[in-house]
Amino acid sequence: MPQQAGPASEGRASDADWEAPYYRVRAAGFQVLFLVEPDEAIEEVCNVDAEVHLADGSRWSSTIFTLAEVDRLMRSWEASGEAVSGQCFFCADGLIVRNPGIGSMVRVIAALVASGELDGVFRRIADPE
Repeated sequence: MPQQAGPASEGRASDADWEAPYYRVRAAGFQVLFLVEPDEAIEEVCNVDAEVHLADGSRWSSTIFTLAEVDRLMRSWEASGEAVSGQCFFCADGLIVRNPGIGSMVRVIAALVASGELDGVFRRIADPE
C-alpha cells in the first residue's frame, strides 16, 4: 500500500496506517476505518465509506462526500437520468463535508464525537451476535 502522510502527521490522531482494505485512523476516544482505494491520495479523498469505532465498543457507519463530489455526481446524473436527472442528491447515512482528505474528515468526526452528534449523522452498526 502507498505510504502517504495522513492525519497522524497533522497531530490530530495518534496513529494512522493501512490495514487492507482500510485506512485506519486512531484518535482519542475513537478510531475510523476508511474504505479507500489503495492508489487514492489520502488527502484528496472526496467520497468514502467510513466506519467509526467508539471507546464504548459501539460502531457507526456513513458515506462521506465533499460538496464538490456531490456536485460532480449530480452533474453526471443529469446525463444518466439518475436521481431525477441530477436534480437531487440522496444517500442513506450520508455526511457532506466541505474539504477533501482523510485528515479533514477525521477532524469533522472528532467534532461530532465531542459534541455528541455522531449518532444523529452516522448509522449504528448492530453488535455481533
